[in-house]
Amino acid sequence: MIQRIQSLFLFLSSAGSLSLFQFPFANTKEGVAQSEIFADSTYNIMDHVGLIAIFALAGVMAFAAIFLFKNRPLQANLGRVALVANVIGIILAVVLYMQDGVILMDSLTVNDGVGAYLPFVAILFAALGVFYVRKDDKLVRSMDRLR
Repeated sequence: MIQRIQSLFLFLSSAGSLSLFQFPFANTKEGVAQSEIFADSTYNIMDHVGLIAIFALAGVMAFAAIFLFKNRPLQANLGRVALVANVIGIILAVVLYMQDGVILMDSLTVNDGVGAYLPFVAILFAALGVFYVRKDDKLVRSMDRLR
């Protein structure tokens, strides 16, 4: 049952969350001394331990859900946990960015990176994965009624 479409969507959700360890949220041309997140000119997941924990949890939960195809309710619940963790991670990343105060500097140009969009991709694929897990569960239940 690993070949089901929900497994592909859950894998893509996991890849979206875990690839944040590679891609930054945003960057500047040079480091900003008075900034916590742009001190090294890159705002990435390594700038806060909460971001690391939340996005790692989201990626691991989505990946673990792939192999729970025999327990569809648990698979759907883990997909939902991954979805919620990605939403919380986005909120935390935006709050940290807003609290930094660097965006108030007129001379600073902040360029968004690929990592700014990956959590949204992970949310989309987690939602699709949960949708297809529920659809598969309804199909199995309807076949049980026919027996």
